[in-house]
Amino acid sequence: MTEILREAEQDVVEGPEDYFTGKATIRANFSREDPSRVTGAIVSFEPGARTAWHSHPLGQTLIVTEGVGWTQVEGGEKLEFHEGDVLLCPRDKKHWHGATPDAAMTHIAIQEALDGTNVVWGEKVTDEEYLSAAAKTD
Repeated sequence: MTEILREAEQDVVEGPEDYFTGKATIRANFSREDPSRVTGAIVSFEPGARTAWHSHPLGQTLIVTEGVGWTQVEGGEKLEFHEGDVLLCPRDKKHWHGATPDAAMTHIAIQEALDGTNVVWGEKVTDEEYLSAAAKTD
């Protein structure tokens, strides 16, 4: 039987301060029953909000539903993305993502768990890292 998680019944929580800078909210956080390894959520970032550095053992897919954001893989260029874009974050590579300073952003995050772990959190992205170098837009 299909289960529907109605919007009015979905929990909305603040992004934990240890893992987010600025205001981010997490809604519809879900995980599928075994043998599935899929987990996901809808995450909304206010302008300037972003995740800490983190990695996913099996990668992550982000479907951008609103706004403009930035992302960066450790050692790589900062990239800009927009509503309608899909980000394919690599497995086991530290990265961050969030809104730009001037625009909010919402994405659907989908990832798989490996041995019960779907994310490994690291240190926060500093203001200097976040604001350094203009984001590549193409």
